This record gives sequence, C-alpha cells and structure tokens, in this order.
Amino acid sequence: MASKVDVAAPAAPAQLSGAALYSRFAIAGAICCSVTHGAMTPVDVVKTRIQLDPVTYNRGMIGGFRQVIANEGAGALLTGAGPTFAGYFLQGAFKFGGYEFFKQQSINFFGIENASNYRTGVYLASSAAAEFFADIALCPLEATRIRLVSEPTYANGLIGGFTKMLKTEGVGAFYAGFGPILFKQVPYTMTKFVVYEKVAEAVYRQFPKKDMSDGLQTTVNLGSGLIAGFAAALVSQPADTMLSKINKTKGLPGEGTTTRLVKIAKELGLRGSYSGIGARLFMVGTLTAGQFAIYGDIKKALGATGGVEISK
Repeated sequence: MASKVDVAAPAAPAQLSGAALYSRFAIAGAICCSVTHGAMTPVDVVKTRIQLDPVTYNRGMIGGFRQVIANEGAGALLTGAGPTFAGYFLQGAFKFGGYEFFKQQSINFFGIENASNYRTGVYLASSAAAEFFADIALCPLEATRIRLVSEPTYANGLIGGFTKMLKTEGVGAFYAGFGPILFKQVPYTMTKFVVYEKVAEAVYRQFPKKDMSDGLQTTVNLGSGLIAGFAAALVSQPADTMLSKINKTKGLPGEGTTTRLVKIAKELGLRGSYSGIGARLFMVGTLTAGQFAIYGDIKKALGATGGVEISK
C-alpha cells in the first residue's frame, strides 16, 4: 500500500511550517470572518430585533428592514458594527487557525492513515476544539454587540458599550452568554467545517482540484460554503436565539446563568427558538460562502495554500 505521508504536511509552496504557517492561517481566518460578519451587520440587526421582539418585528426580514429604518433611521442598521468586526476578527483567527492546527495534531497523534480513514471525526474534534478557544475571545464583544442592538440608547459604539458594561455589571456580564454561545457556535462550527469538507471532497472527486483554475476553486469554495452555512444555521438557531435573549438585559439579583437559560427556553419553546430563521439562513449562508472563498484566496496570497489535507 502506498504511503500517504506526503499529504500529512500542510501543503504550501514554500514549505512553511510551525508559527510561520499557522499565523498565516490565523490572519486569513481573521480577515474572512471580520469582513463577512461586518458586512452582514444590517441583517444581523434585523435578525436580533426579530428574536428579541417578535411581536413588533413580525413582517419577516424585508419588513424588519423597513421597520428599523422607519423607526430609527438607516444608521440603526449599523448598530454593533464595531464589536462585530473586532469580535469576529479574533474569533476567525482562533477558529480557522485552530482548525488547521488541531487537524495536524490529530494526524501527529493518530497517524495519517487513521486520520484519513476517520477524517469526519478529525474534522468534528478539530473544529470543536478550535471554536471553544475562539468563543473565549468572542464572548465579551458579542455581549456588547447584543446590548447595543437591543438597547439603541445604551452607549455610543464599541468602546462606550464595553466600558459601561464592565463598570456597571462587572466582567461576569461579558460571559453570561458563554454557555449559549458555546451551544450555538460549537455545533455551528462543527457542522460548518464537516459539511464544507464533505461537499468540496465530493466535487473534487469528480473534478480534480489540480485541474481547476483558481477561479473555479473559488467557485467551489463559495458553493460548498453556502451549503455548509445553511446546515450550520439550522443546527445552531435555538442557541442563537437564547444568546440574544440572555444578553438583552442583566439577570435578576441572585439569578444564575443556568436558571436564566432554563427560564428562557421554557418561554421560547421550539417554535420561538427559530424566530428570525429566515434572516439567519440568508445571513449565515452568505457569510459562510464568503468566508471560505476569502479564506482560500488569502491563504494563496500569503503562500499558505492547501492547509492540512486528509481527504481521499
């Protein structure tokens, strides 16, 4: 049987390795996540309003846009853009850089043959580990963003909102939603990477990657990312709604995070947990497609193409 050792190492023209390689993965991930999430801020504002106040915002995504503009002006659609950009810059670095790093560690530990044969497990474990650390960085900025969106008069921008929450509620307020953000982001990221890898693998099995132009490879990244985004949005929507709810206001005196989550889950029910799913499918599908396309192109520009390949 032919050895597959040659595909174990990250494929990069300059044979990059270690910090030089993974820092490039992290930079590419930071840029692709911050740009796409930042661009989708208006959709995220409408989606969050629908989740937090479905009685008022009950006209779907397009109607929600019209309501926000009519009530608060077009500028309200950019509420939370600062924390969104900053939070997902950090999260993207940990997510994509960490995913490639943990894939390589899995190969080192289990061997390339086992990692390739059981690659779905490697994708799941690597993405889950990467997202855990990414969420530690993201959570304070996501809490700030949701507070700004849910209370438009709360503060002016990222610095004002972050500082006010820290002074009035303490560090704990930034991590009140850590449980929901894990329940949202970890399944989301696991689904996102596994579905992306599987769809891309199926395409490249029929149309070898080595025979494709850069433009066609970008198209494959877009299409695979779009399908992955739809799947990830459906899996993570209930936790996303709970995250919006728990970060809307601070808890009652002596009320723990777990108690608040149980109460919110009971109030929402299954149907309520999928409030705003239309807007989120559009948002997540679009930004995930954009992320994988941008990520692939930036990796090429930085000389860190390919990543850790274990597909057959």
